Amino acid sequence: MLKARIITFLMAMVPVVELRGAIPYGVIAGLSVPEAFVLAVLGNLAPIPFLVVFTRKVFEWLRTKSEGLDRMVRKLEAKADKNKEIVEKYEFFGLMLLVAIPLPGTGAWTGALVAAMMNMRLKRAMPAITVGVIVAGIIVTTLTYGAGALF
Repeated sequence: MLKARIITFLMAMVPVVELRGAIPYGVIAGLSVPEAFVLAVLGNLAPIPFLVVFTRKVFEWLRTKSEGLDRMVRKLEAKADKNKEIVEKYEFFGLMLLVAIPLPGTGAWTGALVAAMMNMRLKRAMPAITVGVIVAGIIVTTLTYGAGALF
């Protein structure tokens, strides 16, 4: 069971997979739905402070290393710009919604990227991202196992 807990937590930290993949994995691996939910939420949130604080610095450094890395950084910045409008318009709720909707191109990593590109302070970004991750976890769990599985 320890292995399933660790993998569920780590899987939730991975971009794209995040808790959308970690919750079903955890349950399939033998964890209860609430335990998989909690581990996935915590795992999904673990890298967020570092992403919000250091993304711009890492991007600046990557730009100097090669043209390929510079292109990758520009693509990521364009993705952030595409999602920035909802956050600028609705602030806390915009960032929360961007993170909460469990669709491709959304999630905690995208929310952290947008927050970093907008020079948003961690103390302002983290609460919205946290609520968004919890809502996304509830949505994923409800769609996968039904509302009763959480309680």
